[in-house]
Amino acid sequence: MNMPLKITKIGNSAGVILPKELLAHLQAAAGDSLSVVLTPRGIELSAAEPDFEAQMAAAREVMARRKRALRELAK
Repeated sequence: MNMPLKITKIGNSAGVILPKELLAHLQAAAGDSLSVVLTPRGIELSAAEPDFEAQMAAAREVMARRKRALRELAK
């Protein structure tokens, strides 16, 4: 899928309008959150995982508790 998207000014920011075909491919709808990842080829958009933030919070907690062990493993 290759489609040009126009960048539009929205207040002090900028945005793009995603065509319905692209939203269908992402399995996303208006109001949903998308995840953006920088890759060597550009950016990658995907539907955000609903429990991602909870998983990251748990990972941060473990990393904080096991900081010394992780530092030793990194050597």
